[in-house]
Amino acid sequence: MPASASYRASTRHRDLGSDFYDLVRPAEFPQHILRYRNHRWAERVGLGSLDDEEWIDHFGRFVPLPASFEQPLALRYHGHQFRTYNPHLGDGRGFLFAQLHDVQDGRLLDLGTKGSGQTPWSRHADGRLTLKGGVREILATEMLEALGVETSKSFSLIETGEELERGDEPSPTRSSVLVRLSHSHIRIGTFQRLLYLDETDNLRKLLDYTIQIYLPQTWRDDEPGRAVAFLEEVCRRVARMGAQWMAAGFVHGVLNTDNINVTGESFDYGPWRFLPVYEPGFTAAYFDETGLYAFGRQPDTLLWNLYRLAECLLPLAPQAELEKALATFEPALHREFPSAILRRLGLQSKSFEQDGILAKSLWTFLHESKAPFEQTFFDWYGGLLSAHRAEKNSSAPFYAQPSFEPVRDALASFEPATRLQLAHPYFARPAPCTMLIDEVEALWAPIAAEDDWMPFQTKLTEIRSMAQAYGAESA
Repeated sequence: MPASASYRASTRHRDLGSDFYDLVRPAEFPQHILRYRNHRWAERVGLGSLDDEEWIDHFGRFVPLPASFEQPLALRYHGHQFRTYNPHLGDGRGFLFAQLHDVQDGRLLDLGTKGSGQTPWSRHADGRLTLKGGVREILATEMLEALGVETSKSFSLIETGEELERGDEPSPTRSSVLVRLSHSHIRIGTFQRLLYLDETDNLRKLLDYTIQIYLPQTWRDDEPGRAVAFLEEVCRRVARMGAQWMAAGFVHGVLNTDNINVTGESFDYGPWRFLPVYEPGFTAAYFDETGLYAFGRQPDTLLWNLYRLAECLLPLAPQAELEKALATFEPALHREFPSAILRRLGLQSKSFEQDGILAKSLWTFLHESKAPFEQTFFDWYGGLLSAHRAEKNSSAPFYAQPSFEPVRDALASFEPATRLQLAHPYFARPAPCTMLIDEVEALWAPIAAEDDWMPFQTKLTEIRSMAQAYGAESA
C-alpha cells in the first residue's frame, strides 16, 4: 500500500484486552462499487495516495491496513434505548477496523464500519447497511462539519451488490458498507456494560485507558480524583456538542447512551433532521412517538445520559463528588451556546453577558417569527456588515418585524470575525445551502430510479463551498 510518509497506524484499543471486544471477520460482498471517498480526510490520516482499487481492498474487502489490526474488533457495550436498558447491545453491524493518527494534530482516530456483516452482537439481524442509509450519513456529516459541529467524518461508502429487506423503505433495497473516521468509539454504554456486569477492575481499566489516550488533562494521581475530573471533562464536551447541534438546527434523533461517546463528538446518524424553522417539539424519528428526543429536549437528554455515566463511576468515586461534576454541564452549555451562535454568525465574542444577550434575542426572534432557520444565519453572517444582503433576500419581511429589533440592537455591539470571507461566492447566493428532509429524499430519488449520482455530487460540492465560506475547512 503506498501510504504517505505521514501515515501512523496504531492498535491501542487492543491494549484493553479481550473483555472489551470480539475478533470478527468482515462479510464477503458480491460486488464493490466505490460511491464516495473522503479525499480531504484521507490526506489528514496519510491515506490520500491510495488508488481506487486499493481503497476498495481496504474499505470494501477490509484487507488490514499496515501496522493496525490484523482482524477487526466488534466492540462490546450496553445502553439505554429510549430510556429502557438493553444489555444485549454491541457492534452488531460494524467493527473497529483500524486506528491511526491525524497528521495535523497527532490525535488517535478510529476507522469504524457500518454494514460490514454479522457479529456476535447482531441478534439475528443481517449486519448490513442500506445504500440510502450510507448516503444519508454522508450528507449529515458533511453538512455538520461545514456548520462547525464536532462530528465523525464519513470516510468511505461502497455499494456491495446485495438486496436487503427493510420495513422502513421500499424493499428489496440496495446494500452498502460505510467507513467512518471518529475520535474514539468509547461510549457511555461502554461504561454501562461494566457496571451491569459488576466488573470493577475492567471499569477502572477503561477509565484509565480513556484518560491516558483521549483526555490526559484529567489525570489525577488518586482514583476518585481521576473519575471526577474525567466526568467533568465529558460533561463539558457533551455540552459543547449539544450547543453546536442547537445552533445548527440539528436533531440527532436517537440519543441513546450507546450513541454518545465520551470525547463529545457527534456520531452514529440514523433518522436525523435539520429544522426548517425553530420548533422545540420537532422530532427526527418517526418512532419517537412521545418526542423524547425532540430538538428542544436534546440538552436535557444529554444530561440524563451523563447521569448514567456518573452512575457507572460510583464504584470509583463518592456520589457527592460525582454530583458536583455533573453540575458542570449546565454552565458549560450556557457558555457554549452563545459561542456556537457567534461562530454561526461570523462574529467575535464580546463578553459573556453580551454574547448571551445576542443569542437569546436571536433565539426569541426565531421562535416568535418562524423565520426560516438557516436563511436567518446566512443573511446575518458577518453581523450588520450583511444588513444589505439580508434586506434584499427572501426573509427581509421577517427582519422588518418588531421582534427582530432586539437582534439588530445586539448585533451593533459585535465585530466581525478576523477571517470573515463575505467576498466568497457563497454569499452572493440568495439562499443558503440547506439539508431539509425533502431535499434528502430528492437527492436519493435519482440514485434509486436511474443510478444518477450527479445531484448528490453537486450537493457535496455545494456543501464544500459553504464550508470554505464559513472557514470550516481550516478549522
